[in-house]
Amino acid sequence: MRSEIHAERRRRLREAMAREGWDAIVVVGDAWRGDFLRYVTDAPAIEGDVVAIVHADGRTEMLTESPAEAARLAADCPGVVADWAPDPVEEVERRLQRLGNRRIALAPRQALPMGLARDGRPDGTDVIDALMRRKSPVELEAMRRAAALADDGYKVFMKAARVGRHEYELVADVEAWFRANGCADNFMIMGSGGQEVRGMRPPNDRRLQRGDLVTTELTPAVNGYYAQICRTLVIGEASAEQKSAFAIWREALEAGIAAVKPGATAADVARAENDVFRRHGLGDYVTSEYTRVRGHGMGLFPDATPAILEDVTTVLEPDMTIIVHPNTYHPVVGYLVLGDAVRVTETGCEVLCKTPRELFVVPG
Repeated sequence: MRSEIHAERRRRLREAMAREGWDAIVVVGDAWRGDFLRYVTDAPAIEGDVVAIVHADGRTEMLTESPAEAARLAADCPGVVADWAPDPVEEVERRLQRLGNRRIALAPRQALPMGLARDGRPDGTDVIDALMRRKSPVELEAMRRAAALADDGYKVFMKAARVGRHEYELVADVEAWFRANGCADNFMIMGSGGQEVRGMRPPNDRRLQRGDLVTTELTPAVNGYYAQICRTLVIGEASAEQKSAFAIWREALEAGIAAVKPGATAADVARAENDVFRRHGLGDYVTSEYTRVRGHGMGLFPDATPAILEDVTTVLEPDMTIIVHPNTYHPVVGYLVLGDAVRVTETGCEVLCKTPRELFVVPG
């Protein structure tokens, strides 16, 4: 599937370059933000910055600052010319100068080294971003498989959550299960406790206690494509306040998912979620003081565009993939999460996650 996905991405990229009149595009990536680089080369960066020059005829050159990284890229990407230089940006600039007055785009703007960003060349960020947002059938199949892994991974998380266990032990169990099942890449954060918990984070050595709300966000990847699920559980018996609060979160998630359809905007989805909280007197908790986004795009990066916020006017189109998650703080019970990955269809959306939208309870 990987080679089929890469061939489809390269075809779409060449068509976009032809439409824009670009003779080449320079794409930068690193180990954290490598989605643009992976889209155009199928090569994730592991060590340092990697710069790729993709020509309109399909030729690809890659520059890195490490000889070992250059050797890995050459082995992983047949047909790509991979090399290294003490200053890859300077070497890329020399190569671009040799191309003369050809039209060369740069992407992504948020990762471009200053030496490249300041030269006035066309910005290709939005073009590649648009390509990444709408998934091809083979990309969607990878995301469905990732969503199925997320569902199964959450079952492992629930089994691991017991009184007295450290937070890091839960994450270790989940990570071990993902790797045993062929998934080497998972972005995961969590939280545990009560009213004092304001969000999720990497695990620490806190021990779980009876009555804790335990939250998590699992984001496994298949062939580089991430899908995400957000769920909350209670250790022992759920209180009336926890049940009442969770019912609002479920109502908000379902309102947000109902708003996902072609022609709607990211703002429409966020507003549908937030309006539920406002009706329940919790409008303060959908502001940036308590929450970051009401969802976001997914694909080659765990947190891609568009951000699901009331001021983001990106129009939803068929085969875009996002997660809808009204994750925020509740003033009585603490931080709650609930979210499902979805694909925009011709008439609405396909929910990729199959885990029930319940406040799960595990033995205390």
